[in-house]
Amino acid sequence: MFLVMGITGKVGGATAEHLLAQGKKVRALVRNREKAANWADQGVELVDGDWIDSAAIEQALDGVEGAFVMLPAVWAPSPDYKEAKGVITNYVAALTKTAPPRVVALSSMGANKTSGLGIITALSLLEQGFRDLTSPVTFVRAGGFFENFLYGLQVAQGGTLPVYYNPTNRKSTMVATNDIGAEVAALLIGPAWSGRRVVELGSMVSADEVAEQLGEVLNLAVKAFAVPRAGWAEAFEQFGIPKGHTGAAEEMFEAVNAGWMELGVEGTEHVAGTTSARDVFEAAQNAAKA
Repeated sequence: MFLVMGITGKVGGATAEHLLAQGKKVRALVRNREKAANWADQGVELVDGDWIDSAAIEQALDGVEGAFVMLPAVWAPSPDYKEAKGVITNYVAALTKTAPPRVVALSSMGANKTSGLGIITALSLLEQGFRDLTSPVTFVRAGGFFENFLYGLQVAQGGTLPVYYNPTNRKSTMVATNDIGAEVAALLIGPAWSGRRVVELGSMVSADEVAEQLGEVLNLAVKAFAVPRAGWAEAFEQFGIPKGHTGAAEEMFEAVNAGWMELGVEGTEHVAGTTSARDVFEAAQNAAKA
């Protein structure tokens, strides 16, 4: 039995799919059984609970061979990242009591730093918080998700893909969520390890290359356009981040543009992605037609 957190999201869902495809039993901690009904139909054992309930996490961890854990995405965190700190504290309490044979935690490129990270700060805190766990832990430092460009299927019909990557020809680490799920599943059911491991996951890709691949799917020429720095706050507000709370998202992209998402941090392993941005765009387009 393997615990998968965040099963109703893209990464947790991809992890569960890969585990189920290999005949493994999956358990999930869920707040809303209705939202996870399709997983129950596939044989996933659902445990009622929340990220902020260490007792529920402990119950979900009981007897598992391995656990995949992640933080809920918070695009407008408190200045002290108390949301992430609260979840990390509950994870540590539960993982210390149950000490599963292996833990895989979703992290991010850049999480080796401790400042100037914006939203990625939460994942730096996660890695620091898990440092003293007795269970073997692997941190999967994923690149930026190709799925974050899916808005392009609508907005790029005019031939332009607005992005926050500047310059648009600079490469940074990117990956598809399906590849994250595949790697997490492989770590959970593969050879055992001891101590801490860090896996950098993804390939070096530029916004220009993403735009080109989007154009191939849309069958038109698409160019990446770097949104001017002065317009970031307003753009993030249009994505739903409250006015006055866009600073963490802005700081994250400043870090990306400063080259902090590059592969090769000392002491890490590297796994390249096998799913391209084109594959992600095609899959989303086909799903929309279905």
